[in-house]
Amino acid sequence: MIYAGIDISKYKHDCFILSDFGEVVNDGFAFTNDAKGFSQFQKVLEEFDSDSIRIGFESTGNYAVNLKLFLEKKGFSFMEINPLLIKEYMRSNSLRRTVTDKICAKNIAGYLCERVYNPYQTDFYDRFALKQLTRFRSSLVTTRSRYLIQLTNILDCVFPEFKQFFGNKFSVTALYILGHYQSAVKISNMNSQSYEKLRCISRGRFSMAKFVELKYLAKNTVGAFNEYYRIELETVLDLYFQIDCKINQVETEITKFIRTIDPPTLSIRGIGEFSAAVIVSEYGDFLRFSNANKMLSFAGLEPGYFQSGTMEHNGRMVKRGSSHLRCALMNCSRSVCLHNEVFATYYRKKRDEGKPHYVAMNHVAKKLVRLIFALETKGLKFDAELLR
Repeated sequence: MIYAGIDISKYKHDCFILSDFGEVVNDGFAFTNDAKGFSQFQKVLEEFDSDSIRIGFESTGNYAVNLKLFLEKKGFSFMEINPLLIKEYMRSNSLRRTVTDKICAKNIAGYLCERVYNPYQTDFYDRFALKQLTRFRSSLVTTRSRYLIQLTNILDCVFPEFKQFFGNKFSVTALYILGHYQSAVKISNMNSQSYEKLRCISRGRFSMAKFVELKYLAKNTVGAFNEYYRIELETVLDLYFQIDCKINQVETEITKFIRTIDPPTLSIRGIGEFSAAVIVSEYGDFLRFSNANKMLSFAGLEPGYFQSGTMEHNGRMVKRGSSHLRCALMNCSRSVCLHNEVFATYYRKKRDEGKPHYVAMNHVAKKLVRLIFALETKGLKFDAELLR
């Protein structure tokens, strides 16, 4: 066998090739991250039997996407490796702190020699694109939340009673009022036509009594308003609505994508389309996990464990792995308890054992991961009658 370790970077990649016995076949070369560089890399690989080539590199996000697509198109298999494993492997082989791209590539090749070769799925790109889309949506939601914080800061100066009146939340009605009546003076001068519009937007929940009370608060507010606050308020609201519109567009695309895939995870009651998209895209190929415990470890849901001599104790949840995946699983564990008696009973059992709420929910999330593993690896749809 021939083991090619590749150190991935933005503009170029370094490759080091070893044989079965750790002998150096090629002591390192670099190729650029473009068509010319990939062609150069292909010529080196063509010197060997394609069935005997094992290619590996660290999981580095989007930097390796084009290389993976190229290797898949040319019929080469490849294995992605957790960078933490390579880091620990390098420490175990040398105490020196010298690190170069060539040394990293050599250590990746050495790691491949000593481990079972587990090639990446061939149809990775679709799920990778879905993962990028779900993570992009999360970043947009974070940005939208920041605009709401800015909006709160402005209201604390110009109309401090406003947000408290709406229960410290920015409802659709509250955002409409701020978008069309940027100052307390304009809010205090709203007429009956304004009320009818607000009543329709709130679906009848915004009563006349609330309308009158809001006008009274606006008229007697202690806030100070000037042109600078108006510009800031108008700009923040405009940015907020733009981001909100883009989030809706992205969510529509994610929904179409996950419905096309229709994974078994989506059949579990309590897991929505977006949550299923996060879970499926973050895990990728479920068949690369030999058991549910490895899926738990991948999500960072496994407990820490320490044993040395006579000392032995369990630690807290390690929280390594994908935070997006872990968050989605924890959120789904709450909803499945509302839709499934077995999960609700399991949660109640953990609470009766004296475990706090979040610890009990962590156990529910683990049970959910074990269920997802069974469904995805066996290709089954969820059946509540078979759950135990």
